[in-house]
Amino acid sequence: MKFSLSQYLNNDIAIDLGTANTLVYMKNRDVILDEPSVVAVRKSDQNIVAFGKAAKEMVGRTPGEIITIRPLKDGVIADFDLSEQMIRYFIRKAVPSRIPRPRIAICVPTGITEVEKRAVRDAAEHAGAREVYLVDEPMAAAIGLGLPINQPVGSMIIDIGGGTTEIAVIAMYGIVNSISIRVGGDEMNEAIEQYFKKTFNLLIGDNTSELIKCELGSASPHEIKGSMVVKGRDLIAGIPKTVTITGKQVQEALAETVTQIADSLKMCLEMTPPELSSDILDRGILMTGGGSLLKGLDERLRQETNLPVIVAEEPLLAVVRGTGKVLEDLNRYRKVLTRIKKY
Repeated sequence: MKFSLSQYLNNDIAIDLGTANTLVYMKNRDVILDEPSVVAVRKSDQNIVAFGKAAKEMVGRTPGEIITIRPLKDGVIADFDLSEQMIRYFIRKAVPSRIPRPRIAICVPTGITEVEKRAVRDAAEHAGAREVYLVDEPMAAAIGLGLPINQPVGSMIIDIGGGTTEIAVIAMYGIVNSISIRVGGDEMNEAIEQYFKKTFNLLIGDNTSELIKCELGSASPHEIKGSMVVKGRDLIAGIPKTVTITGKQVQEALAETVTQIADSLKMCLEMTPPELSSDILDRGILMTGGGSLLKGLDERLRQETNLPVIVAEEPLLAVVRGTGKVLEDLNRYRKVLTRIKKY
């Protein structure tokens, strides 16, 4: 791969370090990497076997000496060493080793603690970053969607990721109020797995529940037709078993998770100043993140709030692109950077 001198000198990258997927953005090259946040490790010597897509394919299919781990949980680092190695791998994959150490901007959930912020920063520095900047996910999403965050106008974002749902009202380079709940795509998968256990006495894996969610998942009152044959292990007999599940049943499995998201959105609206509420009434609520692709979820939130709810054109890319824009114009966006308190 050939690089020009300008790319050599301007190798800053933005990272959306997600619970489910990690995306990397580079100036003038847009999103250059999108891989699952999964690491495969050999238990005997703790050596890394695979990262990203290769590791995701191993989930639930490995022999006893190899385990697959997600180093991030609920949007924050759960395993520091593995997170550092995973970030280093993604950086090296995106930026060849002959190019100088990059400056990195990483988006983080609004609800994380100072300790968790420092863990993200330290992991990126240990992985080879020259400088590290943190940006709140809703702010990054708003910038990525081109919303007027510099004006005294209220913009509302709901970003539904793998581990967290971020809801925020933004105006004048700041987050006026926000709610961060540790509910997202992973909880939807877990809800489907639990439904199969209770209803069919069937144990299914993460990849299967993810597939069911994408194929048949929806939120009421959306009507989804069709069914799907699902294979798993019978919890009573202990042998492989096949069942057929309908879209209505998957909707029932996801009902509680969808309700949690809707209730949090209404709570955030209740905290919003009246002048900004009128802006949201005019401009609507923008949805980003992989969870916003759940069929009928925008319709459900529209019904719950009586407000326009719009799913962004490329909801999976809004956050990483916004983080990249911050890095490209630090002087303009310095106010939106998340500061880490010093003790």
